Amino acid sequence: MTSKTGLEFKVGDAVVYPAHGVGKVAAIETQEVAGMALEVYVVTFEHEKMTLRVPTKKAKTAGLRTLAADDTVSKALTTLKGRARVKRTMWSRRAQEYEAKINSGDLISIAEVVRDLHRAETQPEQSYSERQLYESALDRMAREVAAANKIDKDEAMALLGKSLSAKKPVAPAAEAEAA
Repeated sequence: MTSKTGLEFKVGDAVVYPAHGVGKVAAIETQEVAGMALEVYVVTFEHEKMTLRVPTKKAKTAGLRTLAADDTVSKALTTLKGRARVKRTMWSRRAQEYEAKINSGDLISIAEVVRDLHRAETQPEQSYSERQLYESALDRMAREVAAANKIDKDEAMALLGKSLSAKKPVAPAAEAEAA
């Protein structure tokens, strides 16, 4: 994956940074830090109006990666259709796990969060924190699916919505405990 120059990404490449989602390599600069020259990728995140500088030598360990391949996107969309797996642990613990999955930058893990927190119209309303996590995961997933498929975010949201509507319903708690 490394180019002849020893750099993994080129200016203009769409990349994924785990904690922020899809961004674009705007430049590759050499900056002086503590008297040493340091080569960095300048990554811009349009949706967050943010710029991040990642040392080129630390890009891999920082989790900077290319967009998900077609097969990974397909697996993620299939994951959305699966049955939600909600553990019977305290919400605070589940929320931490969901947050960790979202910030892992792994598209399949993010899809699991979307699947587990998705509510159909017929299901009870989500709490504020559940809705926040769900929307965060859905937004992150939609941005990567859109970038990977070269479509806009609205088309990606429609694609995700289609996969979610094909999902198996969650069994009511009483039936789940009896099973």
